[in-house]
Amino acid sequence: MHVVMLSSEYPPRWGGMGSTVYHLSAALASLGHKITIITRNGQNTAPALEGVEVLTVPWKKIPMEFTRSYGRYAFKKLKELHALHPVDIVHLHCPMVSWDKRQFEACKGEIAPIVSSLHGSWLGERDGLFLAAKYKESAVWANPNDLFMRFTANRYANFENIAINFSDVCVANSNATKDDFLARYSSPENWKCEVIHWGVDTDMFFPLHRDDEDAMLTDKSIRNRYNVSQKSDLLLSVGRLVARKGFGILLQSFAKVKENSPNTNLVIVGRGGLKSRLLKQAKKLGLEGSVFIESSMKFDELAALYRTADLVVYPSYYEGQGLIPLEAMASATPVVTVNNGPLPEMVDDSVGGLFTMGDINSISESILSELKSKQSLLDKGIAGRRLVIDKFTFKKNANDFLKIYKKLIN
Repeated sequence: MHVVMLSSEYPPRWGGMGSTVYHLSAALASLGHKITIITRNGQNTAPALEGVEVLTVPWKKIPMEFTRSYGRYAFKKLKELHALHPVDIVHLHCPMVSWDKRQFEACKGEIAPIVSSLHGSWLGERDGLFLAAKYKESAVWANPNDLFMRFTANRYANFENIAINFSDVCVANSNATKDDFLARYSSPENWKCEVIHWGVDTDMFFPLHRDDEDAMLTDKSIRNRYNVSQKSDLLLSVGRLVARKGFGILLQSFAKVKENSPNTNLVIVGRGGLKSRLLKQAKKLGLEGSVFIESSMKFDELAALYRTADLVVYPSYYEGQGLIPLEAMASATPVVTVNNGPLPEMVDDSVGGLFTMGDINSISESILSELKSKQSLLDKGIAGRRLVIDKFTFKKNANDFLKIYKKLIN
């Protein structure tokens, strides 16, 4: 089977979408299928995967509008590819490719059936920004893409509406995303929409091997780097340094945590323009020396940090699914996150805890509750790893998507 995926993100543009497309492609190729990725140009060479070809196309570097220009160039490349190597399935990764009705009809009529993965909605993203503003996060509208989204989300939501009406099958990455589309958009009466939660790389994210001398030396080195003893606690939060991820409210909550657990420190890992603002906020809250922000970290270093952390905190205001909690759980590290949207579909009190969005007391109380018992943290970590292996792997994703592809072809 020849599957062509159109994804605006692909390594070395990682992000959540880039990561899932990369790993899904690898899993499908390992089962003997030919996979072609059509993505944006302008980055370094993509990592090589056997059975996966990566083609790049131009795009206009305009916030939001790049989804249209990329979509047009990708459609042209798709037609050229089909003439040389017939395509069986076209898999769109929305919302960062915006096709109009004509393009959908031409693809289905001249090339192949269309599966559209719904990674989240533009209107949901915009709501997340307004929530960040409501809870007084720093620089909510400082990011050009976010600012454009505020005023143009309705325009690009029209292309999402076209996608759900003219795709052969849609696949949402959570029940919350599916419900979001049902509530906001005019889906057809017999809308074919499956739910497949994305998995994570369980070979990269794995538990700390406590009987391995080298692993424990690395663990000790990481804890020393962030001034945390074996008896103290290290909190970790991961995500782009943008307002929607909720790092401002996390710092306020962490200040309350420090009142009860003074030896606990916090590491935030992510790229973005808020690092200096967040460090200033931490200093103002009296957290200087207790908060560390890493704006660049290799994947193996991040994976080691997940294994070392005692607890991962994820306070995001909007997610289509949210992969950070799963990366933590795969590393056998408990996670506390927002009791909202898709996150409770992955996290419950068996693997961590849930708190109220934007509520400083709820967040701090949830963190302190988990830190009460080292044994409970270990037990929840084991349960989290088991849950990921059972339900959230790319091998499972590949098999689930293959069922959809084969049904469409037949």
